[in-house]
Amino acid sequence: MSSMNANEISDKKMARRALVGSTSGAIIEWYDFSLYATASALIFPKLFFPNSDPFIATILSFATFATGFLARPIGAIIFGHFGDRIGRKNALIVTLWMMGLSSAFMGLIPTYNSIGIWAPILLVLMRLIQGVGVGGEWAGSILLSMEWGKKKQQGFMASVPNAGVGIGMLLSSAVIGLCITLAGDRFYVWGWRIPFIASLLLLAVGLIIRAKVIETPSFRKVQEGEAVSKMPVLDVIKQHPKQIFYTGLAKLSENAPFSIYTTFLINYSINNVNISSSYMVNVNTAASFLLCIFIPLFGYLSDKIGIKRLFMMGAATTLIWGFVFVGFVNTGIPAMITAAMLISMIPHCMQTGALPALASQAFPARLRYSGTSLGTQIPAIFAGGIAPMICTYLIQATGTIYSIGFYIAFVAIASLIGTSKLKNLSNENGAVSTDNHGGLMLDTTNEVKA
Repeated sequence: MSSMNANEISDKKMARRALVGSTSGAIIEWYDFSLYATASALIFPKLFFPNSDPFIATILSFATFATGFLARPIGAIIFGHFGDRIGRKNALIVTLWMMGLSSAFMGLIPTYNSIGIWAPILLVLMRLIQGVGVGGEWAGSILLSMEWGKKKQQGFMASVPNAGVGIGMLLSSAVIGLCITLAGDRFYVWGWRIPFIASLLLLAVGLIIRAKVIETPSFRKVQEGEAVSKMPVLDVIKQHPKQIFYTGLAKLSENAPFSIYTTFLINYSINNVNISSSYMVNVNTAASFLLCIFIPLFGYLSDKIGIKRLFMMGAATTLIWGFVFVGFVNTGIPAMITAAMLISMIPHCMQTGALPALASQAFPARLRYSGTSLGTQIPAIFAGGIAPMICTYLIQATGTIYSIGFYIAFVAIASLIGTSKLKNLSNENGAVSTDNHGGLMLDTTNEVKA
């Protein structure tokens, strides 16, 4: 066997390992994050804000949910810097520790009845740490996979780790549903703690898998060309501010409606339609299963019909679907509400399958971690983070759930505008050719030496 063939086999093996490593880490990260999202609708209003009016308790609980999104840009800055300075893999090991430990500690926090105001304070603190970890995880996981894959499969390779969102949600919903069944009346006493503490087991598995992955070819080419930026976050803000802004607009339609479908809808259905919490958790579980299938499917299709084109198709569908979604929910019929959530996963996955590659290709390799992180995590504050709060307020202020349809339409239009203006800079300032395994190679003649 020639050395070239041996290298090709080794590269393919490492590409598969990178795909598994990035996806498994994403599963763990989003198990923790979605676990909190479900708990903010089901658990925390009762245990951490028990003396509040139900409306106020819901707002306060969703506010703690939003703090995780507030922290995500901080994670984007911190880990964007280190991801472009010392490598994708090393940054991802730290994010894994942050997510696993903060989630496990949440399961150990005494409730409001035990320690008073310190209960929600500790909850918010752990949520902030969790948010920092997710803010650094998302871009790193998709880059670890995409930069090891072939150039013609970047949409698919970047989408598979994003499918970890669905698998993580599926796992968290399944565990919560199991704990509700097993603990019964004792769920709000001790049963709710088990899913959070179980994060430690997932953390151990994730660390073992990621330890076997080596740094991506793209970043190693940047290092070999001595083109590593000393201050990548500042450089990407100075050199590509419009790309960050347009990526942020694109993110809105992918992120805000999803929080409405999976977080707000659970709380609304339980409190206004008299549907049981276990039923809604099961619906969420079914929706998560669809994510696992459709995200990589649409990632694969994006390589065939165009990454930007597919994303805009998903945003346009969301624009129309928002009003239909509200109409389904407004019937108050459990089967219609179930259909509303499940059908919503299709336009969402069209965007989620294409967004990782779309956002990654918006920046050159030497600034890709920072640019992708900032572009996707800053808008998370104004999209997914506050979406449940906005929906709760809109219904309270207008008296009709149809106001949510206009909110979904607004973010979809913003995304269509941003995506239409987004440029592909993956071949600019480096990354002008491919090596024998499809990784991006750096042309340092156009790079500003660090």
